[in-house]
Amino acid sequence: MSGRKISRNNQFMESNRMKRNQGVTLIELMVVVLIIGILAVAVVPQLMGSADQAKVAAARSDIATIMQQLKIYRLDNSFYPSTDQGLQALITKPTTNPIPNNWKQGGYLERMPLDPWKRPYQYLNPGIKGEIDVYSLGADGLKDGEGINADIGSWSP
Repeated sequence: MSGRKISRNNQFMESNRMKRNQGVTLIELMVVVLIIGILAVAVVPQLMGSADQAKVAAARSDIATIMQQLKIYRLDNSFYPSTDQGLQALITKPTTNPIPNNWKQGGYLERMPLDPWKRPYQYLNPGIKGEIDVYSLGADGLKDGEGINADIGSWSP
């Protein structure tokens, strides 16, 4: 009989240990969820800022490439495309004045990129801030603005 009592006591003690482990597991899970929440609150805003900075950097890179090709266009033809001809003049030969006599076969760009906010880049000849202006209207798509909404252009550093 004493063997049975020990066995019952062992079962009772094992049952209590399992219940305690389940409670600890729930507490541990709550602590992990709390830590993840704290990290999310601290990290997500920084990541959002990084995404915005990456878009601005991508726009600046695109604008630099477009400006480089516009300069080559000018070297070939002695003038920049007109505002009406626009940046499309880098893709297909303009058929309106001023018609480029030495337009590069195959064009100056394979395709015209959209800005990081999926809108066309803007072009002015003559420019307002330089001889010519190539720019993106920023995140809000409106002229001027501040921060992420600021215009990003060929005049930007």
